[in-house]
Amino acid sequence: MILRRLLVLVLAGTLAAACGGDTRDPTGASPRGSAVGCDAKGVDFAGDVELARCLTERFWARRFQASGSTYAPISDFVAYNGEDGPDCGREPSVPNNAFYCPSGHFIAYDAAWLEGMYDRMGDGAVYLVIPHEFGHAVQAQLVNDFRFSVQRELQADCYAGATLSGLIQEQALQADAGDDAELLANLEAAGDPTDAWWTPDAHGTAAQRQASFAKGFAQGVGAC
Repeated sequence: MILRRLLVLVLAGTLAAACGGDTRDPTGASPRGSAVGCDAKGVDFAGDVELARCLTERFWARRFQASGSTYAPISDFVAYNGEDGPDCGREPSVPNNAFYCPSGHFIAYDAAWLEGMYDRMGDGAVYLVIPHEFGHAVQAQLVNDFRFSVQRELQADCYAGATLSGLIQEQALQADAGDDAELLANLEAAGDPTDAWWTPDAHGTAAQRQASFAKGFAQGVGAC
């Protein structure tokens, strides 16, 4: 519980520093965000998904450009439901999941599952899951070599934190009160039940995932 309180303080401090003025439109709606080059507005699940995808790709394109490289956009962004998802190589997709497929350089997500989390735990679910999967797309382009799955997954969490923080600082997204707790709650729900870090599907415990996300959020991409 001490670690969780510390992480809340880290995220809350960064979110508070990044909060700007009133960005509501004349109709009184308070969109999560929108930006030049991204037509979607984060006022519902579909809008948040499209906005998260667009902003995350823009974020990484700029980072690659700043380092003298070129970011390769994903080839497709596929919504599926239950058992009808796309295969990745010879592996079938599974329900209640989102994944990056390196062989096809695409991202797919179970829309019903993600929308269910969005309804239960807030829009933070979208702004965690999608940047996390794009983190894997970035890893593929950087040719990172990981010995264990958990290393890859925790770095993707760190990239997701750095992405979200960067977008808030750019004022492409607006930080709202309670976002810190919402983000940590989503990460807690996604944590592995045990610290079996050596298993092929390990993603990290709740505490590990929260810490990795908070590290990227507070310190940026270079810390990942």
